[in-house]
Parts: sequence; C-alpha cells; structure tokens
Amino acid sequence: MIPAWRKKFNEEFTAQKYEAFLKELHEAHPGAIEFRVAETPVFVSKQFTAQMLSACESIIDTITAPGFKQLTANAIPQHLQVPGDEKHSHFIAFDFGICINDNGEYEPQLIEMQGFPSLFAYEVLLDDVFRNHFPVPANFSCYLSGHNRQSYIQLLKEIILGSHQPENVILLEIFPEQQKTKIDFRCTADYLGIKAVCLTELIKEGRKLYYNNNGTKTEIKRIYNRVIFDELQQQTADVQEKGKILFEELDVEWCPHPNWFYRISKYTLPLIRHPYVPPTYFLNEIKQIPADLENYVLKPLFSFAGQGVVIDVTQQDIENVTDPANWILQRKVTYADVIQTPDIPAKAEIRIFYFWKDGEARPVATNNLGRLSKGKMIGVRYNKDKEWVGGSFCYFEQ
Repeated sequence: MIPAWRKKFNEEFTAQKYEAFLKELHEAHPGAIEFRVAETPVFVSKQFTAQMLSACESIIDTITAPGFKQLTANAIPQHLQVPGDEKHSHFIAFDFGICINDNGEYEPQLIEMQGFPSLFAYEVLLDDVFRNHFPVPANFSCYLSGHNRQSYIQLLKEIILGSHQPENVILLEIFPEQQKTKIDFRCTADYLGIKAVCLTELIKEGRKLYYNNNGTKTEIKRIYNRVIFDELQQQTADVQEKGKILFEELDVEWCPHPNWFYRISKYTLPLIRHPYVPPTYFLNEIKQIPADLENYVLKPLFSFAGQGVVIDVTQQDIENVTDPANWILQRKVTYADVIQTPDIPAKAEIRIFYFWKDGEARPVATNNLGRLSKGKMIGVRYNKDKEWVGGSFCYFEQ
C-alpha cells in the first residue's frame, strides 16, 4: 500500500529468505501451524491506519453507550445464554477489507467484527521471526497506540490473568490440539504461562471448576474463553452434554464472557453508520428488497468462519430464508488488487485488535493480523495452489 516500500520489499525478496523464515517460524512449535503463511506483510500508511481507527472508534462509541446491552438483548440465542458478570468484552476484533471507492482511492471497509479473541499471542512470534529474516523500516510497527512488544504482552497478561496466578487461569477450547489456531494456544502458554484445557476435561464440584494440572487437581478461577458455541453445537452428543457445564452458575470469571461473542458481531452491524462501514440491514426490517441484489451479501447472524454466507444473492435466496430476523443483508464492497506480487496482485483484509482492561472506560487498539487472497473470497479453499497468499500481518507507518 506504500508503493516505495512494496517495491523495495519485492526487489529484495528471495525464496531462500522466505524458506528460512518459515523454518524458524515452524520450529517454535513444530506441527502447530496448519495454515499457509504469506510471503509478505502489508505496509500501511498513516492515513489508511487513521481511517480504520476512525471506524473502530465510532463503533466503540456505540458499544460503550448506556443502551447497548438493551439494543443487543436479542443477539444471544436463548439456549446459549451464559450466566455471570458480562462487564464488557475484554477483546474486540475488527475486520477491514482494503477496498477501492468510486474515485479510485483505497479505503477500508468493515467486513465483520467480533467480541472474541483472535491470534493475539501468535502475532508476537510472527513479528519476532519476520524481523530475523527481512528488513523492516525503522518507523513501522505491527503494534498500535504506542505499544511495543513488552507493553503489549504485559497488557495481554493483565487482562487474561486478572488478579489470579497463571495456574488458576486456563485457555478453554474444544479439543485444542485439533484446532487450526493451536499455534496461538502454544504461544499463549509461552508468554502468559497458562495451559490450554479441553472442555471435556473440566471437573465440576458444586459451583467450582477444576482441571488436571500435571497430576494436581487445580481450581479454575478465570477462563480465557476460546470456545465458539456454534462449534460446540456441532459436536457429538457426549461433548455437548459436557458443554452444559458452561451454562450453569459457576464461581469463575470469564475473559471475555461468552455472551459478547454474540453482542459484538454481525448483529451490531445494522446499528452502525460510518463511511467505512457498508450499509447493513436486518432482513426482517427491510421494507423493500433492493433491486440490485447482486450488490449485496446475505449472511446468517449465528455462524462462524463464513459458513452460510451467500455471495451472489438472488430473490430466491431471500425467499428461502425462513427466519429473516436472524439474517442480515450487507452492501458488497470491492476489494482492491492492492498487493503487488510476482504474478497477479493480491487482495487483503486487516484485523485490528482492541484490548479492554477492567476498570478502563474504553478499549485500546493494540495489534493486528492480515490475510492475503487471490481468490473470490478470503480463505484457504479459495487460494489453493497460489503463492503470496495466506496468513500475514501489517506494519503500520508511525
């Protein structure tokens, strides 16, 4: 996105540097990275960063407004309501496409957001290893809001551990070693000292939860939640039965509370009006279906990883929806062929991480990840057998 740095990086890039970079990255936790790591980061200008943060802060204004919980009361499916103090979402992630507007200018457009963690720890490793193999301009950083590696890890630790010792805090997931995000779980253990524990291994006694910590039954006082309840509902009956524990009154703290996965999500998009947020509507509230449906995307509210999304919408697709209150119609955006590569340009999405420490009035931007694509959509299945695509990150001009 910064032509001079893109040109310089591409000219100095070699396959040997890339292979050495991948080798060191994979050696940190052998077998833990199951996705393609792209050849390049995205170099982001001050102006473009400011545009993304402008949209983020506008959305946060809505989230921090007094009536937000009431506005999103119907966001959480009744059978997935989790008791306990919601406070606020300790983490928010905003996904922006790098798009091109009618004037031929690059601009961000919000694709989705989530009140849920992302690859917060892995991104530290990615930056560390990348710098060992490729030059990074002195005035560029992957961190935001003045953070550096040390302050970022410290803030992450303060938020996830709270007032507890690492042995009393767990990262909770469904079969963590089977997840494609397991590299992040390993890195979280490295930087924070907490273990990834499978939902099926929880021990409940009264209102208390325990786990087997190297042979010692240890009380769980705080849960760094990575369980996506949509995924839980797709598990076998015995795993779903075990998962019912999470819907009981428990003496644990949540980070973040599971209800925020639904409150800050596609459900929130129709509440936002901003130049960098595509117009979005609840399907049941649309008085007249747009005549240019080809310019919209149809999305189910309660799904993850792009499941159920209809890209090329037709009137029949609209008529096939039996529960329109649980669907949104979102204006399409035009991704820019923005990243110059040795063959064809790549498109890119940027995820901005926001962290919200207890006691603070608002969350703060901290870090990011990126994804490069040459397919119709961002995602592995659209980018098979392609190069200069996959998981990446950004360096922001300071």
